[in-house]
Amino acid sequence: MSTHTVLVAEDDSAIRMVVNQALTRAGYDVKPTGNLSTLWNWITRGDGDLLITDVSLPDGNAFDLMPKIRNLRPDMPIIVMSARNTFMTAIHASEKGAYDYLPKPFDINEMLVTVSRALADADDSSAREQVESEERDEKMPLVGRSPAMQEIYRVLARLMQTDLTVMISGESGTGKELVARALHQFGQRRDGPFVAINMAAIPRDLIESELFGHEKGAFTGAMGPHEGRFGQADGGTLFLDEIGDMPMDAQTRLLRVLQEGEFTPVGGNRLIRTNARIIAATHQDLERLIQSGQFREDLFYRLNVVPIRMPPLRERLQDIDDLVHHFLRKEQRDGDPPRQVSEGAMKRLQQYSWPGNIRELENLIRRLVALHADETITAQIVDMELSGTGRRVGAGGTVGHDPSSDLAASLEQYLSALFISHEPGLPPDGLYFRVLEQVEAPLIRAALSACKGNQIKTAQLLGLNRNTLRKKIRAHGIEVVRRT
Repeated sequence: MSTHTVLVAEDDSAIRMVVNQALTRAGYDVKPTGNLSTLWNWITRGDGDLLITDVSLPDGNAFDLMPKIRNLRPDMPIIVMSARNTFMTAIHASEKGAYDYLPKPFDINEMLVTVSRALADADDSSAREQVESEERDEKMPLVGRSPAMQEIYRVLARLMQTDLTVMISGESGTGKELVARALHQFGQRRDGPFVAINMAAIPRDLIESELFGHEKGAFTGAMGPHEGRFGQADGGTLFLDEIGDMPMDAQTRLLRVLQEGEFTPVGGNRLIRTNARIIAATHQDLERLIQSGQFREDLFYRLNVVPIRMPPLRERLQDIDDLVHHFLRKEQRDGDPPRQVSEGAMKRLQQYSWPGNIRELENLIRRLVALHADETITAQIVDMELSGTGRRVGAGGTVGHDPSSDLAASLEQYLSALFISHEPGLPPDGLYFRVLEQVEAPLIRAALSACKGNQIKTAQLLGLNRNTLRKKIRAHGIEVVRRT
């Protein structure tokens, strides 16, 4: 029979009873309470070997009390449980020195395993070191309360104070770079630089120079020395995005750098020590690439120390509500009026398959806010915008008629008439550019109107550079009227 005493602080009597019974059956002495004042009295008396506490209690927030508990009882493991299951809750629990974080509802057996492990660590004098707490802005790098995201939050919280190499996998648009930035922003290298490089966006023959730098004259066009991304990330984090697109010779050199902790710039012979945490990401199946000889197996194991899989949005549809409101608040901070989403509209969004994942959802919200002045976003508005992708969602979540096909048919009819009306059967030269000009001017005017004359937002909406948009506005003689 265990002689350990577990303190439980939980204001929900039903949860308190279930936890109490489970711990008692497991052989622990249990002291339950529903408030912080009683808990603090026990702590100051030296009662208890481990604490399980909810975050919000009637007389205060446990996070506010935890630094005092850690100062008075530094060896007491604290397990935090909360129904407010956000990334920041897990981070705050880690910052305040919690041993672990359990999102409600949690599995009782998992809780018992965590309690046993925490007490064993405490008995062996190897309990977690207290994490220094800092005041930070409540920025949400990751959003969602689904079970899949809860597991990611817990893994990230445990990784914050380590330098372990992490491999993030997942489809495009799932937020892999957000995870990498969260690991950096809330980790022990937060004061260092975060440097990202996308392997798929760099010419293959320049990847080594971009990673490791080069000396003057190393190749044609190398007019002077260049510091690579490893050098720029010194003391911080280097994010290697789309690692599966790295050519084999660069893979070999990267492996050597990871093994030896040093590199030489291209065309140079001086050794440079590297002090950067490595986080890699890919949307590809690296194990399949290994089998086909396109990726080094030894490099994979060097990078895949801690694997994190980002779930596609279709596997976490219950997070749609949180994500939509998060993106709407973002647009409001950028100066747009507040918007509401009807129940029907939210249902439509949850029925959609989201092949572009979170990136597609964010772009849709930006488009809805920019193009529709309605205070409430309705199901009809959502259907109309989703139909622009060729995948209209019907009442039952099915694909329906695509109005954009009507526009294409009208354009084709107009062009056919244009060809027929000219003798000897062909219109004047330069038709391609004349038709584009006719379409471009009304498109820009409509976009400017939807964005109330804001050229920055219009450029974002159209996917144009701001300078390019200004040139086109001048070329077409479009009058810009700014509305509030």
